[in-house]
Amino acid sequence: MNASKILIRRVAAVAVAAVTLIGLTGCGGLTIPADPDGTLQTVSGGELRVGVSPDPGLVTDRGPDGGTPTGSLPDLVEGFADSIDAEIEWTEGSEETLVGMLERGDLDVVAGGFTSDTPWIDKAGVTRGYPQIEGADGREIVLLVPLGENAFLSAVERYLDEEVGSR
Repeated sequence: MNASKILIRRVAAVAVAAVTLIGLTGCGGLTIPADPDGTLQTVSGGELRVGVSPDPGLVTDRGPDGGTPTGSLPDLVEGFADSIDAEIEWTEGSEETLVGMLERGDLDVVAGGFTSDTPWIDKAGVTRGYPQIEGADGREIVLLVPLGENAFLSAVERYLDEEVGSR
């Protein structure tokens, strides 16, 4: 095949790719990153269901009266909720229980002593590690969100980047 035919085929392939890309970006409602289950849209102006697992320095338990947990992580989660105009419903439990609830869609975010080498990586979306969180003691603390809810994950990370900085 001569050089001019190869050039014509390459130009045609690039044109087809460009038209396809333009067509996809013109699709109504297509945003990247996306939330297949609409978590960010659902919790914004609504209810943010938060699971917490006590961890010294990061999360204190809610006590016998079931009050609001305290610590640097609940403070950050409350700030994020305020930023999206959401009310928080707190649930306290073990890591395994909370991750199971996250998988079933019963929670929107889980906070505790989770680190960047969490074993839950195949069960939950994981934020970047944040060693600057007060009480982290050098650990890269992460929050867990529903797997695949990338717009929500990005919103949480943007908030954390602003509040505690990224690595």
